[in-house]
Amino acid sequence: MNEQTKMRLAALRARMKETGTGLIAIAPGSHMDWVLGFHPHPDERPCLLLIAPEREAFLMPALNAEGTREHTDIDFYNWSDAEGPVLALKAALAGLGAEEPGRVVLDETMRADFALLLLDNLPEDTARDFTPGTLGALRMRKDRSEYELLKMNAAIADRAMQAAFSKVRPGMTEKELAAEIRAHFSSEGAAPAFWIVGSGGNGAFPHHSASDRVIEEGDAVVIDIGGRKQGFPSDITRMAVVGRAPEGYGQIHTIVEKAVQAAMKAARPGVQAKEVDAAARKVITDAGYGEYFVHRTGHGMGIDGHEPPYITATSETILEEGMVFSIEPGIYLPGRFGIRLEDIVILRADGPEVLSSLPRDVHVAKV
Repeated sequence: MNEQTKMRLAALRARMKETGTGLIAIAPGSHMDWVLGFHPHPDERPCLLLIAPEREAFLMPALNAEGTREHTDIDFYNWSDAEGPVLALKAALAGLGAEEPGRVVLDETMRADFALLLLDNLPEDTARDFTPGTLGALRMRKDRSEYELLKMNAAIADRAMQAAFSKVRPGMTEKELAAEIRAHFSSEGAAPAFWIVGSGGNGAFPHHSASDRVIEEGDAVVIDIGGRKQGFPSDITRMAVVGRAPEGYGQIHTIVEKAVQAAMKAARPGVQAKEVDAAARKVITDAGYGEYFVHRTGHGMGIDGHEPPYITATSETILEEGMVFSIEPGIYLPGRFGIRLEDIVILRADGPEVLSSLPRDVHVAKV
């Protein structure tokens, strides 16, 4: 077991003690990646990392055991397709001393049949919860290695955005511009993850993908892109206009930029996430565009592109130093255009550090 895994298990067990948790069950996915640095192949066969206060073990499909053993020395309780997982699960719980854990925390992303299998083999009065108070709380605060990987990916995304700026022109389709973005991510060894290209009226749909619409002179273009390299993602949104900007564009861009700045100013350790959302939303509402800001101000980012903390109007999560999240207010005018400006930040003692180095100014494409 490597040192990082030992440290993360120790931190997790400290949270288990604080919360009175007797067992944490994690399925293959990002939670397991955070703890172990890998996860076995995810399929319909129940596979669970079971963490008790003193020991940990895997409920492991025999089909995946040999390949997984190359990555870990954690005890396996194997089961075959012929036998089924129940006896192996009961043996694992007994081996961990977790037949009556008192309180079990479930990976909220696991398959429902995995969760029911576990719960059916625990006492009916077992208290149950999900990971936000234990594993989730630890994942929200990034360490130095996570920061460096996020920063590296942000730099790649900056260059992918600059590649998009250099290619955007009237007469090309949104899909053609998206292809240029994907090609740049690939050229740097990053897997393209998403590529929102919304020109003209399409920009008023926050999650519009790239279509066959032809980009025209006078369009505003929302470009929201991300890739993934070495297990971590990127996410950035910038704006381009093709030649002349549409009527009213400059005023709206200024309002959205002021909303970004207000959220940045509000984001401090000890502040509730909803206060950051409120700061951005107040700027846009006071300018008369509140009904056109139709989504949250931000989302956390780490191993997953979207993860806690969520910067919403109702989130009471207390922001802490080391948390990473987006700040991305927007205004979307139906049939005209949309404007969203997004940066990923890591929260420091004195406020947010922006991971991107690319200004939020609009790019004016030559025609």
